[in-house]
Amino acid sequence: MLPPVYGESKPFEREALSEEDEHLTLDLRLRVEDGIIADMRSLHLISFVIIIIISLLAKASKSDDGFCSAPSITESDEKTKPIYWKVTNPTLSPSHLQDLPGYTRSVYKRDHALITPESHVYSPLPDWTNTLGAYLITPAMGSHFVMFFAKMKEMSSSGLPPKDIERLVFVVEGAVTLTNTSSSSTKLTVDSYAYLPPNFYHSLDCVESATLVVFERRYEHLGSHTTELIVGSTDKQPLLETPGEVFELRKLLPVSLAYDFNIHIMDFQPGEFLNVKEVHYNQHGLLLLEGQGIYRLGDNWYPVQAGDVIWMAPFVPQWYGALGKNRSRYLLYKDVNRNPL
Repeated sequence: MLPPVYGESKPFEREALSEEDEHLTLDLRLRVEDGIIADMRSLHLISFVIIIIISLLAKASKSDDGFCSAPSITESDEKTKPIYWKVTNPTLSPSHLQDLPGYTRSVYKRDHALITPESHVYSPLPDWTNTLGAYLITPAMGSHFVMFFAKMKEMSSSGLPPKDIERLVFVVEGAVTLTNTSSSSTKLTVDSYAYLPPNFYHSLDCVESATLVVFERRYEHLGSHTTELIVGSTDKQPLLETPGEVFELRKLLPVSLAYDFNIHIMDFQPGEFLNVKEVHYNQHGLLLLEGQGIYRLGDNWYPVQAGDVIWMAPFVPQWYGALGKNRSRYLLYKDVNRNPL
């Protein structure tokens, strides 16, 4: 036989396997086939689970409530609720945080504080009867005024502030009756307010229940100027010009020199914001009455909602932008008409 030519393929000759090798080969083949079948079964199971999830998501997207959605307040429901109802029933209420022990949105820093409803602490108000109070802003944090909630129960009444202390009360829930030295009385309902000059005898009485936000500060006299009793409501106050801004502004007190602070009511439509990033000597105490948004304080950005309270020290950078679908409205304390020296 001639030798094979270079490059010519040589027929493959399989060597005979021993009986033991044949068994090993068969066992390996069976293991591989079993693994392939198991993998195919796993793929079928995964595909089945994915199909179920997709069908659930499809059903959820077609439903009114959505998938894993919280109950929502419809527009018609909003219209049947009293104004400022979310101050005492915020969207993110303390009950929503019961499963998060130790969690709060409240923040306290050297030049500002955010005090949110889940961290309010109520106790009996001194000299008030059947009334619980939560002090939100006090001189202990650096302010020169006090801001607190007063929750008046059935058959409750107010006490008098200390000597030379002026007071403003704003009703956010229920109604109270204001009585003064002349025994004349005035009913204050939601969105109504009263300014009580220092050393002015008065009484606030509640037959059912009411929630008030109260501001107090030591009156800073200026020459012969004096303040007087003022009773009013937000909707009776005129809209004021706000050059360079888009928000609507009302002031609850006169701008005359006699008054050393004022209360502003500021309205923002969704998407509106402050054009000026404010930095000034005035202090602020703020209660968000309606809506939600983002508040910048210093280098911090805070989501805020109705019921939240903010303290702003002098010169802290501040800015607000309104979010959501409804109007934002907040009540803002501001010291005015006095030399900062």
